[in-house]
Amino acid sequence: MTFEQAVDGAEVLAHSGNPGVSSVEYDSRRVKPGSLFVAMRGEASDGNRFIDQAISAGAVAVVTDSAAEKPRAGVAWAVVPHGRRALARISANFYKRPAERLAITGITGTNGKSTTAFLLESIFKAAGRKSALIGTIEYHVAGKILPAPHTTPEALELNQILHEALAHGATETVMEVSSHALAQERVFGVPFDVAVFTNLTRDHLDYHQTMKDYFAAKRVLFEGCGTDPPRAVVTNVDDEYGAELAHFSRKRSAVVLKYGWERGDLHAERVETTTRGTRFDLATPEGKIAVFSSLIGRVNVYNILAAAGAAYARGCVEHAIAEGIDDLACVPGRFERVECGQPFTVVVDYAHTDDALRNLTTLARELVSGTNGRVITLFGCGGDRDRKKRPLMGEAAGRGSDFVVLTSDNPRSEDPVAIMNDAVVGVQKSGVKYAVEPDRRKAIALAISEARPGDIVLLAGKGHEKVQIAREGATPFDDLEVAREAMRAAGFDCQAAQAGARG
Repeated sequence: MTFEQAVDGAEVLAHSGNPGVSSVEYDSRRVKPGSLFVAMRGEASDGNRFIDQAISAGAVAVVTDSAAEKPRAGVAWAVVPHGRRALARISANFYKRPAERLAITGITGTNGKSTTAFLLESIFKAAGRKSALIGTIEYHVAGKILPAPHTTPEALELNQILHEALAHGATETVMEVSSHALAQERVFGVPFDVAVFTNLTRDHLDYHQTMKDYFAAKRVLFEGCGTDPPRAVVTNVDDEYGAELAHFSRKRSAVVLKYGWERGDLHAERVETTTRGTRFDLATPEGKIAVFSSLIGRVNVYNILAAAGAAYARGCVEHAIAEGIDDLACVPGRFERVECGQPFTVVVDYAHTDDALRNLTTLARELVSGTNGRVITLFGCGGDRDRKKRPLMGEAAGRGSDFVVLTSDNPRSEDPVAIMNDAVVGVQKSGVKYAVEPDRRKAIALAISEARPGDIVLLAGKGHEKVQIAREGATPFDDLEVAREAMRAAGFDCQAAQAGARG
């Protein structure tokens, strides 16, 4: 591909040269001979500082969003007003615009994105459709499971994934779309066929500053980010922001499907929840579908409604919707049980907001009701993030639990004890009994040692994550494995329990 072909549609203000380019990069460390280097200003660094390094590594063309940078001799050059938008256009051009040849469903909201995405992927599979999945837990493409550095990748990696998915026969893509990605225009130019909104609760205010700004970022998915608005919108009208989006989208999208617990185009009837799963009648515009899911609790009914709405918008038939919901046994790190033959329940969950902790402890309370079992909750708050939500999380955990263990959860550059001091105010306000242990490994062992037969232990916050991030860097840490270690030390046989579960 030539340089001019690569920058076609990229709002180029000025350019010179037209060499052939063999790759596109925005990280100078990945540049190879023949690369086109996109130098753009980011949140923490400015790629323009690495232009000469990229040229030394073999870049034959540079696209910069800095008018202050002067063209370098012997290198093709282009100046653009928006670096990320340019990266999006150039990446799409280089990979032959794969997003335009796939039906893409984007899912946004504070909670439930990952579970909704996994459910929708399972429904597509039941419908006989090949799909790619891009989200917080992992990426699925061409039969491979790939690690997910970001919920929504940068435009270059996104187009690489979509190109590979298309090459292996995919017709659908399920994508979690984060507020950061929307605000940073990582999905600029991606035509979403269906947009799904789950809910909006306090999160990421260290980045967005206000709930108004947070919602405005989410709304971009429904406005269109350098594209027309999505053809179909699926939104939770039990959430005030979701109801607002239904009204907002009425004149913008051809199809607007509303869902809710008891109202909306899709809603639930005759809900039955047990420790084995959830059964209910799924009401749709064309009738009722009897569904069963291994996922339990009220929040998962909402996730099922969201996924079913998206599947309905994509033309999936009733039996595929029911089969796909039934086929999904679990979602990694989302109310994931740790089985070691113990006489109490241990669950790993990604809950890391006050709303998510309320939902998690409410579900736990339902499961132990009638057995005199207690709810024991372990949680921590992330460092370098919104400090104001820490006491809110502490109070939510305390009010929903009988005993709380406050610990560390990715303290990053902050002092773990200082973070816990912020959160403990809320725990104390709830009046619950609690313990404080900054060492997460010891804290998990403490929470498990407190459990008696019939209790439920909630290990909240990290979910699917496999590292603990502190000042010293990232170290391997998996709540699931650490919980197993603690239970083995307590005399339980995890290996036999897992073998029995498989059998």
